Amino acid sequence: MSMTTRRLGTLEVSAIGLGCMSMTPIYGAPDEGEAIATLHRAAELGVTLVDSSDAYAFGKNEELVGRAIKGRRDRYVVATKFGNVRHPDGKQEVVGRPDYVPQACEASLKRLGVDVIDLYYIHRIDTSVPIEETVGAMARLVEQGKVRHLGISEAAPQTLRRAHATHPMAALQTEYSLWTRDVESELLPICMELGIGFVAYSPLGRGFLTGTVPTLDVLGPTDRRRDMPRFQGDNIGHNLQLVNKLQELARNENCTPAQLAIAWLLSRRPLVVPLPGTKQRRWLEENVKAVALAPSAETLAALDSAFPAGAAKGTRYPEPQMKRVGL
Repeated sequence: MSMTTRRLGTLEVSAIGLGCMSMTPIYGAPDEGEAIATLHRAAELGVTLVDSSDAYAFGKNEELVGRAIKGRRDRYVVATKFGNVRHPDGKQEVVGRPDYVPQACEASLKRLGVDVIDLYYIHRIDTSVPIEETVGAMARLVEQGKVRHLGISEAAPQTLRRAHATHPMAALQTEYSLWTRDVESELLPICMELGIGFVAYSPLGRGFLTGTVPTLDVLGPTDRRRDMPRFQGDNIGHNLQLVNKLQELARNENCTPAQLAIAWLLSRRPLVVPLPGTKQRRWLEENVKAVALAPSAETLAALDSAFPAGAAKGTRYPEPQMKRVGL
């Protein structure tokens, strides 16, 4: 199959991207060789958009992506993020100061081994700094040729408007899936209005919507999902009932639950680019097949009905992290 493309502002990318966060330790211990092979396979399959952040594994994620794309840079649209600072002692802070922006960019360019970043996001919003100042500093990176397009992640509607008024935002990256639909009320319509692409991260609910996480027992002791409310206590039982419905509808469409969840997202708006993350080729290959799926109108309607906004029990992050989104 040939990969179709979509637009993030004026940036053309594959209809789905590849999230790289799990290629370094977060959901258990990954295999670096397999992770790099997955990035190489992505290009073969026409998946051009690869997404990292300086926050993932203290920069080691960007270094891994850099090793993988070396000598084949022209086959990828490289996206990364800054501003979500994780300190070795476990403390976190959000930094959007204008003086910090070029420092963060230079460090990412070096780790990625590239001359220019195709899509550079502010990862979280620093409420102590006007967004115009942060984006103004990011715009200077575009002028200097170090960044091609700008993006913003987990922004509130008014923050998105203010950022876009300062410099065009190619993309808003925010969690969006069958079990996280709150972006549909305001953020998606604003993106449609302003011509901003929407990159949907965690389109498979951190793996939960694939049906492969029936209990916490399948997750390793260091897997970050153990800390997430939707995977805990009574919540997981309630949420598994939602997944059962997804699995039933996927059987009717002769596809996997993951493929149907991605195809549903692709059906929502032409500006939505799902960003399923994986560290293994087999899951990448499964996800890519979702692009060619055309679920029936009945199936899409049944998914809408089974997964209304707020259907999932539990917040998508632990409480301290929830305070950093939608700002």
